[in-house]
Amino acid sequence: MRRRTPGAEHGRVTENIAGLPMSPLEILALLGAVALVVARWLPPAARPRVTIAAGALLVPSALALAVTGIRWQLLPVLAGAALAAPFALSPLLRRRTGRPAWRARWWLALPGSVACAGLIATGPVAAWAFPVPVFPEPSGAFAVGTRVVQWTDPHRPETFTADPNDLRTVVVQLWYPARQSPAGTRRAQYLGRTEREARTVSEALARGVGLPGFLVDGVPRARSRSVFDAPVAGGGERFPVVLFSPGSGGVRTQNTAWAEELASHGYVVAALDHPYDSAAVVLADGRTITTETASSGDRDKDDELAAGWTAVRAADLGFVLTRLDTLDRGGIADPLTGRLDTGRVAVSGHSMGGAAALQAARQDRRFGAVVDLDGYPHGPTAPALDRPTLALTQALTPGTDPRYLPRLTEALGSSTATSYRLTVPGTAHLTFMDGPLYLPPVPSLVGSLGRTESPRVVAAATLAFLDAVLRDQPGDPAGALRAYGDLSVHRPGDRG
Repeated sequence: MRRRTPGAEHGRVTENIAGLPMSPLEILALLGAVALVVARWLPPAARPRVTIAAGALLVPSALALAVTGIRWQLLPVLAGAALAAPFALSPLLRRRTGRPAWRARWWLALPGSVACAGLIATGPVAAWAFPVPVFPEPSGAFAVGTRVVQWTDPHRPETFTADPNDLRTVVVQLWYPARQSPAGTRRAQYLGRTEREARTVSEALARGVGLPGFLVDGVPRARSRSVFDAPVAGGGERFPVVLFSPGSGGVRTQNTAWAEELASHGYVVAALDHPYDSAAVVLADGRTITTETASSGDRDKDDELAAGWTAVRAADLGFVLTRLDTLDRGGIADPLTGRLDTGRVAVSGHSMGGAAALQAARQDRRFGAVVDLDGYPHGPTAPALDRPTLALTQALTPGTDPRYLPRLTEALGSSTATSYRLTVPGTAHLTFMDGPLYLPPVPSLVGSLGRTESPRVVAAATLAFLDAVLRDQPGDPAGALRAYGDLSVHRPGDRG
């Protein structure tokens, strides 16, 4: 039930090593390619042995990668090795035939070696910029299980289609406290239930931001820290629930590191795919629904569209909470029956999902707290929020929408419950999701906290708030939140 050791899968040769951007096989291929280039500049006696050793590293590694799948980042390494190989092998071949060894003059060999070395160096740099994400080990007392469910709302027609018989369907991924799985248990695929689904989702996400899909081909190779269908933790404890809505065009798995950290501390996280809004939603019958939401380019029109999409998401969140309550009471057969504390529920979201969380809390009193991860408050501002709210935001810059802070301040300041805005230094909009784990570490894109620190800070601040408002831990959460950034507290009695 409690603390577990890292899985044995860590050592698998097809996975990246924590802290390194390449897998062991890729590193062996890289070392072999470097040795081929270096061999030209060694003393004649050492040259044959180094060339043979380089081939012994490079050839088996490249063949093994051809079977398991070569990432595009390794192609420059193989190209550099291919260019260097004739010059490294020629002396060996000529010596075997009895012909005098030939060696290119240094002023010819030097530019060629530099070009080969440059190609080879491109590989690890590209792997560092676009790695296979390595998910942080959750710090809580519980192991983490996950699974996916699909629910259809019989009372709500699908507004994105013209078919009157088409009912609104959502796909939900649950992360929950679990028993420790046996050593070597395969961890859950990131972005989908299968690698095929993960690739479908990854390609759709890349298209959504205008990137060629191959740039992020490492993402669907990743595995998270949870285990699909792991047994629920023993002991009979009932767990508070956190619902999550992703950003515009985002997907249910986009905050996996955050969800796993919360689950390891005794929460059940239910993250939604919103069909026709999420980049790609793979349904149980195999159909894939891609996004149909798009900006018009007109600010006023886009505000109106975003308010409508936010309303749909808020309704999805309320529906899923109803289903979770039914599940807990035994109306849906499920291993989590009797283990969900649906009297202690928070609603959360990133970007547009944060706006949906705010709207859901206004409409549904079952939500006891709100966590807005850098989300602009779309939609109506009435009725006033009457739930404790935490808004985590990036540091505001001249490039930030000038309406963002006043709108958020209005929403928090008019609340009839204490609310908090925490500006986290070193963050950008994508810091509040899994982006720092697999996107280039460009501060304007993913912030400057780093791949390990980014998910840790966001999850730790979230937990400090949720533990205080859902678990009634003693003390003001403001004290804990101030450790993570610049905190503004909005108390009902402080309004003028």
